[in-house]
Amino acid sequence: MKAWVVRKWCKPEDMTLEDIAVPQPGNGQALVKIDAAALNFLDTLMIQGMYQVKPPFPFTPGVEFSGTVEAAGEGSNFKKGDRVCGTAENGAFAEYCLADNLGLVSVPDSVSLRLAAAIPVVYSTSHMALKRRANLQRGETLLVHAGAGGVGLAAIQIGKAWGAKVIATAGGPEKVAICLKYGADTAIDYNAEDFVEKVKALTDGKGADVIYDSVGGDITDKSLRCIAWDGRLLIVGFASGRIAEIPANRLLLKNAAAIGVFWGGHKRANPAVIKPTLDDVFGMCARGEIKPVIAREYKLSEVPQALKDLGSRNTYGKVLVVP
Repeated sequence: MKAWVVRKWCKPEDMTLEDIAVPQPGNGQALVKIDAAALNFLDTLMIQGMYQVKPPFPFTPGVEFSGTVEAAGEGSNFKKGDRVCGTAENGAFAEYCLADNLGLVSVPDSVSLRLAAAIPVVYSTSHMALKRRANLQRGETLLVHAGAGGVGLAAIQIGKAWGAKVIATAGGPEKVAICLKYGADTAIDYNAEDFVEKVKALTDGKGADVIYDSVGGDITDKSLRCIAWDGRLLIVGFASGRIAEIPANRLLLKNAAAIGVFWGGHKRANPAVIKPTLDDVFGMCARGEIKPVIAREYKLSEVPQALKDLGSRNTYGKVLVVP
């Protein structure tokens, strides 16, 4: 099969597209013929050795995908022909990928495989963050940073479906328009105006009850200046490249909480939440409450360019690779 291979930490353009053997499923595993693989910011970090998970060399990057089960190992919950989507430790930027039982879920007939590829990471992350971690309530104000990105749009859609007032931030008028198109009540161009003062003005000085932060750095620093009393700051990622040092006194003065969100860690720490979360996400999708936003599809041969576009913020929503 064709697969992208990383033999040392490198930039996306230094990977190689190779012919390698199709892997065989072991106990509790299924071999999935890829319909589409979804790109995530973590892919760019993993290739460079900057992600918290560092696979042994050589490896094929890509963690999120959809497709059809080609073969199932002993103990697998799936059979040949099943429509599935899910995540793997790596391996999705290829024509076939192995995944274990915890990494796969069945795709309902009401959802296309192409849309399903965009669900497992960003919608599960946003669902868990807003429900299990922040306990978002109807009528609360939700501030979503990097709202035009994959996790950002997922958080906007889920927050809106659950009755929150959604304020989004994004860089540039085009991305502001995307946030508004897909559900934000208000969107702020943080390149053109101070989102802190705008959020305060929009909330009569109260601030945001829940802040969804996948950016880190200066965005985290400023967010603590517009968080509401009893507010919850969700630490989802560090796309800016800088991990903020959160001043504890600001949390104390606002009776606020900074809460970590790591969806991928649940496969090891709390696997029982994975299926119910995804079942609820697919239910919301079937009811039309959410819909994955797929901005662009690339060919398998174009993965390096796709990753460069993602890393340089030249995309929005989800970007797919189609073998």
